Amino acid sequence: MSAKASFSASNRAELLQHMSERQLDVLIIGGGITGAGIAWDASKRGLSTGLVEMHDFSWGTSSRSTKLVHGGLRYLKQGEVKLVMEVGRERALLYKKAPHIVIPAPMMLPIYKGGTYGYWMSAIGLYVYDWLAGVKRSERRIMYGRSKTIEMEPLFKTEGLKGSGFYYEYRTDDSRLTVEIAKTAYRHGAKLVNYAKAVDFIYENGKAVGVHVEDVLTGNVYAVRAKKIVNAAGPWVDRVRSKDQEVKGKRLLLTKGVHLVVDHAKLPVRQSAYLDVPDGRMIFVIPREGKTYVGTTDTFYEGKIEEPRTTRKDRDYLIDAVNNAFPGVKLTAKDIESSWSGLRPLIREEGKGPSEISRKDEIFRSESGLITIAGGKLTGFRKMAEKVVDLVEKELAEQEGRRSAGCTTDQDSISGGDRDGFELYEEYRNKWIEKGTNLGIAKRDTDYLLARYGSNIAPIFEEYKARTEAGGRTKRDGNGINRELLEAELHYAITHEMTVTASDFLIRRSGLVTFDRPRAETLSTPVVETMTRLLGWSGEEADRQLRDVLDYIAQVTSFPEGKE
Repeated sequence: MSAKASFSASNRAELLQHMSERQLDVLIIGGGITGAGIAWDASKRGLSTGLVEMHDFSWGTSSRSTKLVHGGLRYLKQGEVKLVMEVGRERALLYKKAPHIVIPAPMMLPIYKGGTYGYWMSAIGLYVYDWLAGVKRSERRIMYGRSKTIEMEPLFKTEGLKGSGFYYEYRTDDSRLTVEIAKTAYRHGAKLVNYAKAVDFIYENGKAVGVHVEDVLTGNVYAVRAKKIVNAAGPWVDRVRSKDQEVKGKRLLLTKGVHLVVDHAKLPVRQSAYLDVPDGRMIFVIPREGKTYVGTTDTFYEGKIEEPRTTRKDRDYLIDAVNNAFPGVKLTAKDIESSWSGLRPLIREEGKGPSEISRKDEIFRSESGLITIAGGKLTGFRKMAEKVVDLVEKELAEQEGRRSAGCTTDQDSISGGDRDGFELYEEYRNKWIEKGTNLGIAKRDTDYLLARYGSNIAPIFEEYKARTEAGGRTKRDGNGINRELLEAELHYAITHEMTVTASDFLIRRSGLVTFDRPRAETLSTPVVETMTRLLGWSGEEADRQLRDVLDYIAQVTSFPEGKE
């Protein structure tokens, strides 16, 4: 594999082979945001770094969150001042480094008589929150009275309404953020491979010195050796720990979070909101790309880790919560266009309910030397990575006399985040809309691509231009799909984002199954046809890929009975 080889699905076997040929400084198990962040930090410090993920990047929790890079107002209520300070700084940094996928989202906190937050406590709390989180002046909280609140959001229930707090959170695409961080780590020399499962550990003198890694797609097994092994497997961390030795001491406690998606016309909120639910919990209501999504639930979970499902009970709970907060909306089960369900890998605290358990991260180290990172928040992934790699460097310094480089990811650029010198991202966006227009690309298509790939739209446009100049086909087919543009996007996703399956693309790289299910259904066959041509699938494999996608699309609007 050449130094300039792309982060491509076709390079997976080669990357695994390279990982097996010489001892790495650090091997990471888990390709969610935490693992990708560790790979970024370690490779940026010059450590030879490998990462294996048994499914796709962000397949687990990191594609199933509330999709907010937020400061954690709730954590202030729990007295976690340091956590609020840390995630506030991280939020600002991510917005600066990845403006295409970290978007300011004005948020209203309606205040009701007898609610979770009183008016003056909300005013003081939001003030302290802004101060601790280092919120810039233009985004600091504003307190509104009852009449102004109703004017700004006429859908709110008016009974008992006292006013509201208006403050800022940041919306993100968690899966896209994970992939961009993985690509950034790859740029620094990390070797990352999806569909590569850590089967068992290799030991010498009682110490874990490597992992047998199975390529899930081929069945080939590689012995990958590393001086330090990091378990960042999210909900699976205890399962990985149990492969090493009996899990002792602190364990994971999994809680489930569920979200529903409806068309914005069904829940036409003017901005995001953070709302009381009658049982004392709170939920978010967030507009995004012509849809509105609501969540999250927070319940203990003891089911199958691989596929937590949204049950009818979960669905009805959120529908009731929305209808209580917005009485005129009258949402029904038929309005649900999509849903997702994810697991939070929290650290067990006896006697606390799901919403009360700390979101702090913690590092465990086993007798064999296995380093495990558990807990934490999406927003704080970079600081979690820093703690882990600090520990790795400290141990390598003690064992080899190696000089520690220290964390510099706060000074690094993130894939897709280049603004080409523009101060305002809107100006940068307008530049690309103009370029797209000149190429015959509709504004909505340019906006779609920018919202996912940011500055990496450039190679997609270049590929599109080459395809259209080569000529032949019409720009849009009978379903209104620009096939050349779809092919250019898929070519980029396969060769630069290690997209292996049609589900990888439609669920995680594009987010279409979640936020535009009808379009995902329309695109399913064209996507499979294009990937068959690009990846050389057999007819049998193409049929399987299409079946998998359609099964998943059906699942997001299927709500089984369940206890959770």
